Amino acid sequence: MSVKNKILIAYPIPKEGLSELETHFDLIYPEKEFFTKEELIELIPHCVGLLSIFNREVSADIIKAGINLKIISNYGVGFNNIDMNAANEQKIIVCNTPEAVCEPTAELCMGLLLSLSRQISLCNYGLKTNPEFEWGVMKNLGSTLRGKTLGIVGMGNIGKSVAEKAMVFGMNIAYHNRKPISEIKWKDAVYMNLPDLLEKSDVISLHCPLTPETHHLLSKKEFLKMKKTAFLINTSRGAVINEADLAIALEQGEIAGAALDVFENEPIIHPKLLKQKTALAVPHIGTATIETRIEMSREASQNIIEYLKNGIAKNRVN
Repeated sequence: MSVKNKILIAYPIPKEGLSELETHFDLIYPEKEFFTKEELIELIPHCVGLLSIFNREVSADIIKAGINLKIISNYGVGFNNIDMNAANEQKIIVCNTPEAVCEPTAELCMGLLLSLSRQISLCNYGLKTNPEFEWGVMKNLGSTLRGKTLGIVGMGNIGKSVAEKAMVFGMNIAYHNRKPISEIKWKDAVYMNLPDLLEKSDVISLHCPLTPETHHLLSKKEFLKMKKTAFLINTSRGAVINEADLAIALEQGEIAGAALDVFENEPIIHPKLLKQKTALAVPHIGTATIETRIEMSREASQNIIEYLKNGIAKNRVN
């Protein structure tokens, strides 16, 4: 009986999604919450594949210890947790899971937008904590979405899904990418450069990857370009926004509100942001549904199977 190659599973993701992977390989699965860095370095020399997770670092020393490593399949669409230079130097394929995360992230984005624009979270908090919370026809006024312009920064799969959903609410769509998308299917979607998008949008939603070019893409200068009535939503990566500058912009009323699923130094959130009533914060739950977590396991597994068995790297990012 032949010995199966080993795959290191860095975090206890749903085993329901790992069943096919287990038929082809021996899985090293954490019995505790996760493997420590030291444990990864000890285990990885024996493995041909690593199934990593978006919120745990895969550093250069971990990668260099993987003397037999051929592929890293990251559980998540982002891959800034992986030292890509080290992976490239070792000629290791890196893949992500873009399909499974698309719809749940877009759903959360719309939920944050509705909560922000209609003050749902703020009213809920007020009713539960303040016996004298005011009701009334001209109290707790929000902002309707119909006829407003949604500016999407990063028109990838998630951005497109958000655009489709927003159009159902009667919103106009503007977008900014590194370049216009020739195959975009909405005839009314307008490509804009970033300064114009910031100036003309009523809502700005971020869906771009974190790269050196997008780090602090929005800081003080950009917030000053936005409408004072504008809302900002971030379900991409925390460091795309300068959190300190955002806290000041909210405090000074330079923009009307922000809803954030991601933060610069998770799980730490800038203390001034937490004090702002116009800031809505949730703990990186863009893909946090039971169905999605299982599907992400399957997609990450399939990356490994397809590459090691057939030489196909569908979701390759390097």
